[in-house]
Amino acid sequence: MKTSLAVLALAGVAASAITTGAAVAADVVGNPKAAPAKIEMCIGCHGIPHYKTGFPEVYQVPMIGGQSAKYIESALKAYRKGERKHPSMVGIAKSLSDQDIADVAAYYAQQTPATTKR
Repeated sequence: MKTSLAVLALAGVAASAITTGAAVAADVVGNPKAAPAKIEMCIGCHGIPHYKTGFPEVYQVPMIGGQSAKYIESALKAYRKGERKHPSMVGIAKSLSDQDIADVAAYYAQQTPATTKR
């Protein structure tokens, strides 16, 4: 009986630790002040008004300053998972951690198209 209670108590502690760890991983908060070192690869395309890329095809690159952080995070995670297909963006997104994505999203969300770094 004591062994059963000990096993149940240990299982409860393990389940609590797993749940707490999952909650911490989900609570990534973006810091726009941490983003400047992370956005160099963004501004080369997204910081140039009316820029068109020629790879893999001619494509009008969107300005992302002023987009919502939620949208930017969602888009970058979709590129990282391969759900969005632009080869350059897939490569860039795969190099970013969840914290990097949150920081970049927070940085661009606080901007307007007129204040986007060029």
